[in-house]
Amino acid sequence: MICMLFLSGCSSNSSSNGGPSSTEKGKASGGKAENTLRFATWDSGEALKIQEDIAKKFEEQNPGVKVQVEAYGDGFDQKLAASFGAKNPPDVMYMWNFPAYYQSLEPLDSFVMKDSDINMDDFYQGLFNYSSVDGELYGMPAGFTTMVMYYNKKLFDEANIPYPQDGWTWNDFKEIAAKLSDPSKKQYALGLEPEPDTYDIQGLVWSNGGSFISEDGSKVEGYMNSPETIEALQTLQDMLDNKTAVLVGGKNQQSGSDIFKAGKIAMYESGIWPLEGFKEAKVDVGTVTVPAFAGKDVKGLVASSAVSIAKDSKNKELAWEFVKFYSSAEAIKMRTSDLPVRISVVKEMKMEEDELIKPFYTMLERSTNTPAFLLNSNWNEINRSLSEAVNASRLGQDTKQLLNDAAKEAEKHLK
Repeated sequence: MICMLFLSGCSSNSSSNGGPSSTEKGKASGGKAENTLRFATWDSGEALKIQEDIAKKFEEQNPGVKVQVEAYGDGFDQKLAASFGAKNPPDVMYMWNFPAYYQSLEPLDSFVMKDSDINMDDFYQGLFNYSSVDGELYGMPAGFTTMVMYYNKKLFDEANIPYPQDGWTWNDFKEIAAKLSDPSKKQYALGLEPEPDTYDIQGLVWSNGGSFISEDGSKVEGYMNSPETIEALQTLQDMLDNKTAVLVGGKNQQSGSDIFKAGKIAMYESGIWPLEGFKEAKVDVGTVTVPAFAGKDVKGLVASSAVSIAKDSKNKELAWEFVKFYSSAEAIKMRTSDLPVRISVVKEMKMEEDELIKPFYTMLERSTNTPAFLLNSNWNEINRSLSEAVNASRLGQDTKQLLNDAAKEAEKHLK
């Protein structure tokens, strides 16, 4: 699962919590950078360049401050955990796994309450669910994506099939898929990952009335292996069996987005990440909300990230100023790999009028369920058996038996 980040113009030179301004500190040191703020990110490449540009903007507006961007890359979690353990963490960091790290993070509620510059109502409220633990806020929403269905308009036109619309069902999907698939030409309706992240398939399960774990996080038996959960996963397995779907992105395979660009799969479920690549490849692409199960409400899934402050930071007031700036309209507009978390920015940029972007925000309105990892702090252990079951199911093994066995094994790790 890929994660992301993004508040109003907050480049005030004075600390909203009563501390001396960074400008005053800079003057006291003759304009040299006296305060160094460490910011850890998992980004690399072009995304990292954007983080560095945001850091430079903050420095420009806060003379005397140096933001040290620390790119942890694929080793983000390991390096972050080690820094917490050594009591030497970065002041500010990307964050997504709050159940694992919240005890090492500074609660932000007091900063929010004391800061008159903040308009919390300008954020999409559902995102706070992903950065709060036990009613306390540990991260300001920074960026997000929901999952939508991408479709290749050219392939739909060639098959004389109308473009899918919001409200379509999995039954509609299966009928369309049969018309779009031709295994003899290695053309399929849908591309599926052989080893999907279980996080990413929760929307499918929720949409059928299922769940991997109870709402209070205390039970998986009867949830992870419920008829609704089994049926949801079997829906995709059936498409692999009848060759209207194909596995993509496995070992020594092209990614699903690359195969979509090549016109060999007509539909591909993903977040915002591949959209720019599809445009650059000149794919005549459309997006639509994911299908619903007949008679049931479709449920969305959010992949989100936030910006947090370390409990052991020695400069929390300045760290809060950076968190505010990172979520400002100015910083949000610099980011391209995820979607804005502020309503005012979305309206200003007319993003909901963009037919390619609108489905992402429609799915956000339907993203009210709480992901499993936020419901039980031992989810990593619980998830091992579930992940193995899902992967085996994609290879054609019995989905019901696999989930029954996974639930039995997962029960051992509940706490």
